[in-house]
Amino acid sequence: MPSILNSLKLISDPTRLRLLILLESEELSVAELQSILGMGQSRISTQLSQLKKESLVSDRRVGKNNLYSSSAPDSLIQVARQAAEEIPEIPTDRAALRLTLRKRKDRARTYFDELAGKFGRQYVPGRSWKGLAEAFLKILNYDVVADLGAGEGTLSQLLAQRAKKVIAVDNSQKMVEFGQQLAKDHKLPNLEYRLGDIENPPIDPSSVDLAIFSQALHHAEHPERALQKAFEILQPGGTLVVLDLLQHNFEQAREMYFDTWLGFSELSITSMLEDSGFENVETAIVDKEDEPPHFQTLLATARKPNT
Repeated sequence: MPSILNSLKLISDPTRLRLLILLESEELSVAELQSILGMGQSRISTQLSQLKKESLVSDRRVGKNNLYSSSAPDSLIQVARQAAEEIPEIPTDRAALRLTLRKRKDRARTYFDELAGKFGRQYVPGRSWKGLAEAFLKILNYDVVADLGAGEGTLSQLLAQRAKKVIAVDNSQKMVEFGQQLAKDHKLPNLEYRLGDIENPPIDPSSVDLAIFSQALHHAEHPERALQKAFEILQPGGTLVVLDLLQHNFEQAREMYFDTWLGFSELSITSMLEDSGFENVETAIVDKEDEPPHFQTLLATARKPNT
């Protein structure tokens, strides 16, 4: 039986207390705990080792991972729950845990993550990300699409080959003029460029089926406001796609690329989408650049409720 005094001493540390509260509700791997707590592997492993030594947590081997869970007595768990009310990070931990469990259940995404890990390592003639992207765009059925922060409109032109109408919004007059000329040159009369800000796009409420932010949201002064406006212009049941940078520390991006935000975490983008009214929010890290500063690409999808 664990020593009561030693156990109380252990959970007096905020990090160990946060770990125990998480593991009391769910069995988790070190990698999942890293993602939830935003801490390094060595720090978490050290704290788990101390908790395990006192028999407050246990682990089991599943494939290549060790899964940890609480083995603390109920009396200690009750004390830990009361103490957790004094830890300001606990609500964020719980939100991050929900996101982790949601992703774990997405078996299809796991399959494609594994496929993506193999993609590009073996040469197959004619296979490329661009080719696959264009192929998938061809089979999407959306009548009206809004490309918010469209830039020169490469994505808008791809979407216009399938959608009945694409509205490309950008706050640069030169970008809009350039895009308009490209639409004319490529004979895309259903592609319309509009000058405007993504935080207040010149699009009627409930008028589009699909809204996209492609590497545009981190330029917004108030990204939550841009997401709220995207919610407004979508029809009930409409889809939002956000492709942006995962949160990073490359400060030079502010001057080099005029970035307002240094990307977003999966938790922050999920919270902003849910606060805006979206449901069925899903996120994934879909790419990591080989060259420094090793930017990673975050993909988020969400849906506006039917009612």
